[in-house]
Amino acid sequence: MNFLYDLIFFIFAVFYLPVFLFKRKFHAGFAMRLGLFLRIPELDGPIWIHAVSVGEAMSIRHLVENLKEKFPQKDFIISTVTPTGNKIARSIAGKNDAVIYLPLDFSWIVRKVIDRIRPTLFVIAETEIWPNLISCLYKKNIPIAVVNTRISDRSFKKYLLVRFLIKPLLNKVSVFCVQTQVDARRLEQLGVATKKIKLTGNMKFDIKIRDYEDLRKDYADYRVKLGVRIKEKLIVAASTHPGEEEEILKVYLDLLSSFPDLKLLVVPRHPERSESLVKLINKYPRLVARRISQLPRLNGGNGSSGRKQVFILDTIGQLMYFYAIADIVFVGGSLTKSGGHNILEPASLGKPILFGKYMFNFRDIAEIFLKNNAGIMVNDAGELEIELKKLLEDKHRILELGNASRKVILENQGATVKNAEAITALWKT
Repeated sequence: MNFLYDLIFFIFAVFYLPVFLFKRKFHAGFAMRLGLFLRIPELDGPIWIHAVSVGEAMSIRHLVENLKEKFPQKDFIISTVTPTGNKIARSIAGKNDAVIYLPLDFSWIVRKVIDRIRPTLFVIAETEIWPNLISCLYKKNIPIAVVNTRISDRSFKKYLLVRFLIKPLLNKVSVFCVQTQVDARRLEQLGVATKKIKLTGNMKFDIKIRDYEDLRKDYADYRVKLGVRIKEKLIVAASTHPGEEEEILKVYLDLLSSFPDLKLLVVPRHPERSESLVKLINKYPRLVARRISQLPRLNGGNGSSGRKQVFILDTIGQLMYFYAIADIVFVGGSLTKSGGHNILEPASLGKPILFGKYMFNFRDIAEIFLKNNAGIMVNDAGELEIELKKLLEDKHRILELGNASRKVILENQGATVKNAEAITALWKT
């Protein structure tokens, strides 16, 4: 079976290589994915945690902290796939921990890396199915925990088609900590033993809540950076995709006629798209694009040209700071069929949140917010403009919606502790 999977994976890799090159996904750590140049210190049976990208890496921060308290003698290996995820992982890792890129799922590479690391436990954040990796860990009697497990609509349909193949693989996992009852039922339908499934909730709700005074003290400088005065309003359009930005810019231009002091910060999902976004914004005679990375410390005003500035966040790791100074947040990837993005970060800061109807990657979270009147879903750019106008005209509604979003966060926290308990239990079985 391993030979067959290796062959299929190799054929796929060969055909995908041109796409890989075109998207410029080769990076300094790619050799590590081939099992080469593994800069791993000699660790005594570390805990290995895998988080594929930024969102997963951020969600494991508190889990790592919790596990370090339970196992102070243990070191950790944190693996990712993307460079941005790797950067987040390095901010989480302790001085004796190691951060690597996940090896490509060829049996000979996986065996080499596992023999080098010699983990006592492997933890996967969310649902990443790597047949050779899971099989090799299982053969070596290394417990495997999948935390924050979610089975999307799209994945579930694909898994059902190969249920006869995936059932034995999934049952090699020691425990699945799932986000919702829907995810639990789907795992059962795929043949996972019920005793291996635990409903623990979504770790992404376990965001540190900071009070308003802390935010004012820490983030006031960012409001000054954009030249946002006390009576002015700032809209942050975050995690945007191609096709959305143009709609958002048109909405912004329409709103300026009624709210001339309104400011806009656009945060493309992929910072490397910033250059194309600059060109798009500068096509509008009334607008001029300004990159955050190129702003002086104190911005002030709209420039001598009289054109309204639209700011672009083209750096990594600063989004939460700009969420903190926003008056209203729109989370993208949701006006187009991209599946939406994380609305929990701005919610944790008590911000009023809007998003489009295509939130299928965050379906459960979006439903919780809508059920509790803590978020606004819009069907298109026209509705986005209408809802933004209503909020800008009613400061009490902005405050009410922001308080409701923060309340949802508080009421759904606790998954990280439950997941840590489930992982700890693996040592007792």
